[in-house]
Amino acid sequence: MGTAEQLGKTELLDLYRCMVRIRSFEEHAHKAFLKGGMPGFLHLCSGEEAIAAGVMAILGDDDYIVTSHRGHGHLLARCPRRGDPNRMFAELYGRVDGYCGGKGGSMHIADMSHGMLGANGIVGAAVNIGTGAAFASKYRGDKRVSVAFFGDGSTNRGTFHEALNLAAIWELPVVYILENNGYGVANPQSDHTKLKDLADRAAAYGFPGVVVDGNDVLAVREVAAEAVDRARGGGGPTLIEAKTWRHWGHFIGDSAKYRDPAEHAAWLKRDPIPAFAAVLVKGGATTQAELDDIQTAAEAEMDAAIEYGRQSPFPDKSELTKDVYVGGGA
Repeated sequence: MGTAEQLGKTELLDLYRCMVRIRSFEEHAHKAFLKGGMPGFLHLCSGEEAIAAGVMAILGDDDYIVTSHRGHGHLLARCPRRGDPNRMFAELYGRVDGYCGGKGGSMHIADMSHGMLGANGIVGAAVNIGTGAAFASKYRGDKRVSVAFFGDGSTNRGTFHEALNLAAIWELPVVYILENNGYGVANPQSDHTKLKDLADRAAAYGFPGVVVDGNDVLAVREVAAEAVDRARGGGGPTLIEAKTWRHWGHFIGDSAKYRDPAEHAAWLKRDPIPAFAAVLVKGGATTQAELDDIQTAAEAEMDAAIEYGRQSPFPDKSELTKDVYVGGGA
């Protein structure tokens, strides 16, 4: 599970708290969605929390992040200024107090003030947006690093290869985080590629490709730190393939019957949260009672946040054309 000895108690508990908050948010969102009133689709990242927590823990305040339709956890994990679940639930409900004023919803949450360039419903779009942001950073010389999150299915798109090639030849400060949960919607990786490790694709463009256990938050943090340092120092991009498992179907309503029940059960036993909890308690960094308090606090925070989202008003009709055009004109 990585090297817990290298981090202090505060950092270790921050990682744990971050994962617990994401899981609690997703569970609350799941239940609320099934009750109705939350428009659009909902794609949960339950089971993949270690990737968001591990990567975000080492990013600077000014660094850029771009994510996919499964992006709630990335904004919540934006460390050290955690994403605001009040504004996130308001956005999921399409309310005016949301991050995008209720216009983005689950798949398009953005927060420019924290370098969150947005989630995206277009498969693999984060790869291209993140590459563009990295080009802007290199052009300005501001030392910002861009981190793009995407799934395994998007690595077959032509735009994925174009972006990686440009990032390589221009040595852009970008880190590509491939969250490989084994399925592109309902298609297993073996159906769409002959490769066992998709990180091998980085070799074609002349930069490092790294495979990491995406359920080990310390291992993710370690490889992400190396990649971010390399990018910030002018060494160019890195492709990190974090192997993980989504606990639910591709979206709420997808029963995921295409997955082998035995494989699913095996992955559930590798749940990143209890696994990290065991490391922390066994290593003497904390007690189970302290971890239970973190869980209780997260539940209370999300209870309050979802009520905030429900109580937030809908946007006025005068907001319909606001933000559509440059300059805010109608």
